[in-house]
Amino acid sequence: MPPLLELRDLRVSFPSPRGRVEVVRGVTFDLGRERLGIVGESGSGKSLTGRAILRLLRPPARVSVARLAFEGRDLMGMSDREMRAIRGARISMVMQDPRYSLNPVMTVGAQIVEALRVHERIARGAVRARVLAMLEKVRINDPEHVMGLYPHEVSGGMGQRVMIAMMLIPKPDILIADEPTSALDVSVQAQVLDLIEEMIVENGMGLILISHDLDLVARYCDRILVMNRGEVVEELEGGALQLAKHPYTRGLLESVPRMDETRKFLPVMDRNAGGGT
Repeated sequence: MPPLLELRDLRVSFPSPRGRVEVVRGVTFDLGRERLGIVGESGSGKSLTGRAILRLLRPPARVSVARLAFEGRDLMGMSDREMRAIRGARISMVMQDPRYSLNPVMTVGAQIVEALRVHERIARGAVRARVLAMLEKVRINDPEHVMGLYPHEVSGGMGQRVMIAMMLIPKPDILIADEPTSALDVSVQAQVLDLIEEMIVENGMGLILISHDLDLVARYCDRILVMNRGEVVEELEGGALQLAKHPYTRGLLESVPRMDETRKFLPVMDRNAGGGT
């Protein structure tokens, strides 16, 4: 049985005054029904990797890949219409900032209903009940009221939870979550991650969790890919992040403040030492 997702030698480039610049370089991995974390600094190519998997990058971006397959089917060979049937229903992505992902002229409820009805034939009466149930699952109080709000009327944290509800309601096989809990407080963050975990167990879903939070990814993911300057520099088991060998990964770990901090100065990344501190 093939993995859910196969990715081989993904490369993404953009034009610049000095020619095209490769910002994702040779990323390769398989994803099964597991939790895969991708970590790295801003600009390391994490989010671009997630968007490229769903073929969301448009010119002037240029994407090349040796193989991109979902359940053995070549995604690069699919038409736009075939890809629209995959996006959302089979592979969903929670974008990093809900303010730019939600339609400002549609209510929250209408957008979640649309996400469900586009991919699933369901009776009208059952749609509302399912939307309300999903909003409750992402810990939104008074979901009836929230369904009638517009995106500008909800907080950043609530917008994040609405996006998660919208992406999970079709019950996808793969969820790509780009900083899905960045706008949430710690208690709600744990609840949302528990919900995603529940969906993984119930539906056999695969997860790609893109995050800056090293501790979160280490606790939550089965495997971790560390990206730097568009490349995967190290792959680790989820519980073995502290055993990382690569200077860049060690530098990231050393740059994180500790609760029992005794250092006089917090180390920063030393770019002249190959990414260490």
